Amino acid sequence: MIRWLVLGGALAAAALTVAPTAGATNECRGLNPCVPVAGPWVVVPTGTGVPQPEVQYQLTCPRGFVVAGLDAELSDRAIDITFLGSSGAPVSPGVTTSRTVVFVGTYTGTSPRAPTFKPHAGCVPAAGGGQRTPTALKTVFPPGQPTVRRVTTAGVTSTRRIVAACRPGERLVAWYSARGFDTQAPPAPALVASLSTRVSVRGDSVVALARAGRGQGVVQVAAVCAGGA
Repeated sequence: MIRWLVLGGALAAAALTVAPTAGATNECRGLNPCVPVAGPWVVVPTGTGVPQPEVQYQLTCPRGFVVAGLDAELSDRAIDITFLGSSGAPVSPGVTTSRTVVFVGTYTGTSPRAPTFKPHAGCVPAAGGGQRTPTALKTVFPPGQPTVRRVTTAGVTSTRRIVAACRPGERLVAWYSARGFDTQAPPAPALVASLSTRVSVRGDSVVALARAGRGQGVVQVAAVCAGGA
């Protein structure tokens, strides 16, 4: 996977924009037909070290659709948003993207106040991806898909155990967890602070113990797995 950040339009033109106000997102701009998909307000971690901590969150299109446009709403202008894209040509839906897309958020400011972002994806009917030209040397390979993400997303109203696990024959190589809120406006700092997670790794599984002090929250846990068929 490679990381992309392009400002200005839909991914039909390979783009990611930041919406200035709620209700003005552009993930379906220039795409017809297009099914919009939105995530919760995802909490962005903050810190003083270098590199800054980041959060990842995956959105999924309906079956038979691929991601073709991206957008995001930010509670703070200092949030940097990128997404993970696959290598291939041309840069386009079905090649750079698939049915899922992973947003990556990083806070770059100096005065954090519970920063959050709301990811948006525009989904279009899948039409197949491009083909890669094979290499002449058998010892050199084009980029492929050596890993897969096993993702679990769950609502939390009190205390909940959330597990994301690799399948038999796979091994865990990385993981992430994200907190979020299904609210219209960015959540207040007190609400953000009320949702906590404690994550542990057990073999090839990632286990999050989530607690929602105010009875609401969304937690996503992902296991990045390799070695599968």
